[in-house]
Amino acid sequence: MEIDPFIFRVSIFILSIFVGYYVVWSVTPSLHTPLMSVTNAISSVIIVGAIIAALSGEPGKIFEISNLFGYAAIILAAVNIFGGFLVTQRMLAMYKKKKRDKK
Repeated sequence: MEIDPFIFRVSIFILSIFVGYYVVWSVTPSLHTPLMSVTNAISSVIIVGAIIAALSGEPGKIFEISNLFGYAAIILAAVNIFGGFLVTQRMLAMYKKKKRDKK
């Protein structure tokens, strides 16, 4: 009996959703900042691949489906990177000691 490759891939995708959910929600706040930096590094690699995809193909045909997906990936990864930096800055600001006013 042979398993359909589509069913096999969908089942792996669904399992990865559950594993990712439980891994992300079990992270303590002190580990959140280092994990966000790793996520930003991964997104920067995705941007490099997205730029290659967006610029692939013939020079006259820039609106092919692979180019459009490349442009969309650039935008989504850029939002992810900048959002990650903002969240990281907020997390680091939570650990800074507040200055008390002397009166």
